[in-house]
Amino acid sequence: MTPELTVLALAGLLQGVQYVLMAVPANLELGIAKTLSPRDPDRLGKPLIDQVSPRTGRLIRALNNHFEALILFTLAVTVVTLSNQSTAFTAACAWVYLAARVLYIPAYAMGLVPWRSLIWATGFLATMAMIVASLI
Repeated sequence: MTPELTVLALAGLLQGVQYVLMAVPANLELGIAKTLSPRDPDRLGKPLIDQVSPRTGRLIRALNNHFEALILFTLAVTVVTLSNQSTAFTAACAWVYLAARVLYIPAYAMGLVPWRSLIWATGFLATMAMIVASLI
């Protein structure tokens, strides 16, 4: 397995950890009657994210952000792997992406400005660098 695929697998596990980090406080704050419901807007009154604490709301947004980032990272890993372009540079970029995603969770949960955005940008740029590296 290439280093990039290893990091992709770890990023998938991180997504699972993030889900738990979000789901536990959300269920404690909202109660299972709401979280197990079909979440129809007319029954809830307002979206669940608007009914949780600011920190839990940030954890929800951080989880959603990782879903978005993971799409591009998966694309980068796929291109690098299928084109047999794995190098020390692309492997380093993959690890930078994963480190940025790990750091992003507490940075977002604690509302660290501007660090959250800088951490996000680091992971995004590492992903873009992988794609560019596979083309040259």
